[in-house]
Amino acid sequence: MTLAAAMLPEFDHEMATTRALLEIVPAAEADWKPHPKSTPLGDLAAHIATVPLWGRMTLELTELDLGAPANAEMARTPFTTTPALVERFDRNVRDTRAALAAASDADMAVRWTLRNGARTVFTMPRATTLRSFVLNHLIHHRGQLSVYLRLRDVALPSVYGPTADTRG
Repeated sequence: MTLAAAMLPEFDHEMATTRALLEIVPAAEADWKPHPKSTPLGDLAAHIATVPLWGRMTLELTELDLGAPANAEMARTPFTTTPALVERFDRNVRDTRAALAAASDADMAVRWTLRNGARTVFTMPRATTLRSFVLNHLIHHRGQLSVYLRLRDVALPSVYGPTADTRG
């Protein structure tokens, strides 16, 4: 079994769980934030919908410069509506899943670099980038989103098990 094939079931599970949260983002609360230093709810959700795109970029490129003007939209895509958010997420997941399903172990071993202008943020194998920069990053922000939603009294779906809202 290839590294990519081994990663696909986890990718599918994490994306389905994330989609369930994005589907319930209340558009009317998009500007709400739990603290003055926090990211607004809509911006956090928009960021989460964009993170899967980074998986495709990881598999198609050997580096990504978030400081390049052409990549500015990718770094900060605004929230518009919940259906548009879910549509963008689905497109990014579909494209990344296809790229991941086609990846060989040699592809996964290629070193990948994230830059922000002249500054190198990190360089690591694609497999590690997919795990940390894409999956773990997504899971981290999904956890933040679940707290935001709870604080807005939105019923939460199951993530890794039942929530107070899904228990029978």
